[in-house]
Amino acid sequence: MTSFELSFDYRCPFAKNIHLHTVSALRAGAPFSVTFVPWSLSQGHRPPGSPDVWENPDYDADLVALAAGVSVRDRQADRFLDAHEALFLARHERGLALKDLEEVLDVLGPLGVDTGDVAADIASRRPHGVIGAAHARFAEVEAFGVPTFLVDGDATFVRYMTPPRDATHSVELISRLIDMMREPELNEFKHTRVAF
Repeated sequence: MTSFELSFDYRCPFAKNIHLHTVSALRAGAPFSVTFVPWSLSQGHRPPGSPDVWENPDYDADLVALAAGVSVRDRQADRFLDAHEALFLARHERGLALKDLEEVLDVLGPLGVDTGDVAADIASRRPHGVIGAAHARFAEVEAFGVPTFLVDGDATFVRYMTPPRDATHSVELISRLIDMMREPELNEFKHTRVAF
């Protein structure tokens, strides 16, 4: 079993690609144990000296989808992969902003998610605390964005350009990436031009 952590913010298109590959691989039975970790892109863009975004209600709209994902992950784990996929697709293929709780709950409701529980959990601000703790922990390994893998205590940012085409490819892709991450000699590998 290959264990790793993987950060997400539903606003990032590259997070969408790698998370959909991971979901596809897991559904295909890949031997991965994945912890999905929230990361707020807004945190790095707040004004200097202002409170952390998870403690500032002015950022609640930015965090509502992320908080909903955390809620489903923690309290309705059997629905998480479907919810995770649906939130990424809603944002990047349907063009929804996902800044309104009702809009987010409308995405989750048809999946059998208990949306009342999600709404109550978000109102309690418990997911915001989880987001803050996760962000702080990933910052300790110098993570700077999503998606970042944490494998054997080492963080690696990955920008993959295309979504899944089939489950076999997704399993192979994630396996290859993890293998590369376990090579400490490979510090940076980047195409100089975008081919897409």
